[in-house]
Amino acid sequence: MFKSLFTQTGRYVLFMGKVFRRPEKWRMFARQFINESDKLIIDSIPLIALISIFIGAVLVIQTAGNMESPFIPKMYVGYMTRESLVLEFSSTMVCLILAGKMGSNISSEIGTMRITEQIDAMEMMGVNSANFLILPKLLSCTFLTPLLMLMSFILGIIGGYITVVLTEVINIADYVTGIRYWFIGFYVTYSCIKTAVFGFIIASISSFFGYYATGGSLGVGHSSTRAIVISSALILIFDLILTKLLL
Repeated sequence: MFKSLFTQTGRYVLFMGKVFRRPEKWRMFARQFINESDKLIIDSIPLIALISIFIGAVLVIQTAGNMESPFIPKMYVGYMTRESLVLEFSSTMVCLILAGKMGSNISSEIGTMRITEQIDAMEMMGVNSANFLILPKLLSCTFLTPLLMLMSFILGIIGGYITVVLTEVINIADYVTGIRYWFIGFYVTYSCIKTAVFGFIIASISSFFGYYATGGSLGVGHSSTRAIVISSALILIFDLILTKLLL
């Protein structure tokens, strides 16, 4: 088990060395970056928006339902909703969702190119296939995923506000006061850093397993499953590490 782990880790490091090379044609790289950003980031907006709005609503209802003591100000419903969204949900939970969506997309796409020998053809033509195919995905996921986190945070708060308006579980003024109460701006920066790291993990791990996929269509499915599982596990591990280092 440990031998396989060290072998795969070394293979991953060498793979990243091939990825992080200077692109041969910057114009083509820019075009690829825009295409990957549209496919991986823009297409994820509806899913993240829907989930964030309903999670914000659920957080408000659950928090209000557990604050029955008259000695606890109702504004803490808004405060705890904001803190839950910015510290964990909009970064870690969103990236766990993206590990399934973006990870399977990246792994299956590159894996299909591997088993259909398209990558081999690129190598025969002298093209650094790892750099050409994967670097645009890696950079778009790393630098643009934090924008999804910010969108999720805002929509989660809006979802909570809509719930307060519709259900009147607390006063609107109390909710707004709680949202504004003792806001620490570094928490947003902290979540952006975490999300960027998680985006890198998702793109690199999924690309790695897709790039070395074998065994036909079943192999592509197997590599996609492994990519999602390992990406999710690494996200949780690095969540603990980054929280300890940054907070």
